[in-house]
Parts: sequence; C-alpha cells; structure tokens
Amino acid sequence: MMTGLLATVWAQQRRLIYFPSPGPVPPAAAVLPGGRDIVLDSDGLRLGAWYFPVNGSSTAVLVCNGNGGDRSLRAPLAAALNRMGHSVLLFDYRGYGGNPGRPSERGLATDARAAQAWLAAQPGVRRIAYFGESLGAAVAVELATERPPAALVLRSPFTSLADVAAVHYPWLPVRRLLIDRYPSIERIATLAVPLLVIAGDRDGIVPERLSRRLYEAANPPKHYLAVPGADHNDEALLVGPRLLDEVERFLDRYLGAGHLE
Repeated sequence: MMTGLLATVWAQQRRLIYFPSPGPVPPAAAVLPGGRDIVLDSDGLRLGAWYFPVNGSSTAVLVCNGNGGDRSLRAPLAAALNRMGHSVLLFDYRGYGGNPGRPSERGLATDARAAQAWLAAQPGVRRIAYFGESLGAAVAVELATERPPAALVLRSPFTSLADVAAVHYPWLPVRRLLIDRYPSIERIATLAVPLLVIAGDRDGIVPERLSRRLYEAANPPKHYLAVPGADHNDEALLVGPRLLDEVERFLDRYLGAGHLE
C-alpha cells in the first residue's frame, strides 16, 4: 500500500508544487497606464508578459513569480516599483496565465532567461534587479548565478524545495522522491551581488528559519528584514509598507534612482 502511495506521489508531485491560473489575463494597459503586452520566446514557447516602462528610467526590475496564480496578482507590486522610478517586467512561466507548456524546474529557468534577455535588450535599460518571491526566489537565484543582476531581492525564499516539502510532508521520503529540487542553498554562496531577503515571521508555507538559513549562507553586502506577524500570502509580504520601504531603500542604494544619465 505504501509503495502504491509513493508511486502516486512521485507521478503527481508537480500538481502539488505548481498552481497556475489558466488565464486569460487582462491587457497590460488595463492594469496600469502605459503598460505594454509583450511576448517572450522561451525555447520555442511564446509566453505572455507585461512591461511597465518608466519614461527616462535606466533601471528595471524583473519579477519572478511564486508558484501560484499569474502575473495579474503582482500588478500592485509593479505599480509600487514604478512609483520608485523603475521599469518593471512581469511575466508568466509556461503553463501559467494562459501560456502553453507545463511548469518544471528546468522550464521555469528557461523562461526566466528569456525574460531577462528581453529586458536587458530594451533601449535605455542599464541596470536590472531581480525580485523573486517564494519559489520564484529560487528561480531568481539560479538566474543570478548565470546572469548577475545589479541587485537581488528575495521574498520568502527557501533553502531547497526538499526542505520545504519535508516540513509539510514529514512522513514521506521527499528528498528521494522530488524531481524538481530548487537547491538555492547550494547556489547562494556563489553570488557576489547585493542581496535583500524579506520574510514573514509567521510564514506557514516557507518557515522563516529557511529564509534565514539561506540569508546566512549568502555573501555580503546583504540585509534581512523579518516582517512581524506576516504569513506567506498576507498583504504585508506583497505590498506592505515595511516591505516597500525596505525595497525602495535597497534599490535606491544599489540600483540607483532610475533616471537616465
């Protein structure tokens, strides 16, 4: 019986990791004034994305979403980053927001590379920060090892997906079962970029101790913010004032004010 259960979990595990919304999403211009609908070419897949440029800005933020929903949930964050003076690219991974394909660790990494390449090619964009949330933080860490950003913001990051799974499924041999592993703890020490880690001290999905461990393994310059009383999907960890204030100070210091030189 246990063998059958393990076989089922192994076969269906990605359904327990990725929770995409099927789409469609609204036009970018209906979300924020001046928004542009764009299409990314990710190894042959055409992925929908939104670009929210700030006129005269030389800085941009690439947002790597978490494992649920679609880019429309990150529109308030994009609006806040725009107000700080930074252009923003929101994109959906394969299988999310009406995009073709099925999500996987390798697939999300490929999609993030496509998004970064598109953003880096935009006229006037000279410095790019990555903002990764939860599982997207692991995507951003891997991307940063290949294409270092000017600054890296990780919200509710974890050490590895196996560590998170072990918290929620302690009766299963998850370290042997997992196909997608997202081993951020093995990658973070290779980075030499300014880092900001933000976590909620009541996070019931990614325990704060995992975010703290990842932070402790990283190289300076780095800064850690624990948001008191915040759970994983609380507004405080989406666009809360403490989070936004910290992000603005961090990006101003390492990315710049965003005006063309």
